Amino acid sequence: MTDGASGLTLTSPEGTRYRFDPGALCLEFLTTGGPGPLARYDVLHQPRDLADWLALSRLRLDPADVDTDADDLALARRLRDALWRIARRRTRGETPEHADLAVVNEAAAAPPLAPQIDAGGGRAWRTPVTGGQALSSIARDAVDLLTGRHADRIRECGAHDCQLVFVDTSRPGQRRWCAMERCGNRQKIRALRARRD
Repeated sequence: MTDGASGLTLTSPEGTRYRFDPGALCLEFLTTGGPGPLARYDVLHQPRDLADWLALSRLRLDPADVDTDADDLALARRLRDALWRIARRRTRGETPEHADLAVVNEAAAAPPLAPQIDAGGGRAWRTPVTGGQALSSIARDAVDLLTGRHADRIRECGAHDCQLVFVDTSRPGQRRWCAMERCGNRQKIRALRARRD
């Protein structure tokens, strides 16, 4: 899985901002929308939207350094939707569909981002980059996750009205919420109210 600064600042339907760290770049990508009912959350409407999202992701790419086109946008949507279906099936203990795995494998086969060491000794990316390179890196992150030691720790948030997916890297493997400050806190409030009634 890709290392780096992790987590996104999301906004709940109620307008509350909270930090969500799914534990993997490929799962972070799922916050851009998805298939079926998740399409209403889609933020990838034009090629530039992909570059803008990459700046927010753990890749922290400057949108000015990312060249995207209509083909990249189409692949981004196919890859994201396939990753959603794969993640959902994994949370249920089901085998992913061959067609979805083929989309991930196709994207992963392209040249990925090239890492480099920046002047401060940190990790950076050789720029400029293409949307295809970024999508290959996302797909390769998915391959690493799905074939690695945390493959059986992909979880869906336990809140009835939240569909976010994350990797449970907690020691006991019992993480239930996408973020304690959002869904975990809401559950604590519900439980407190129920005890008082």
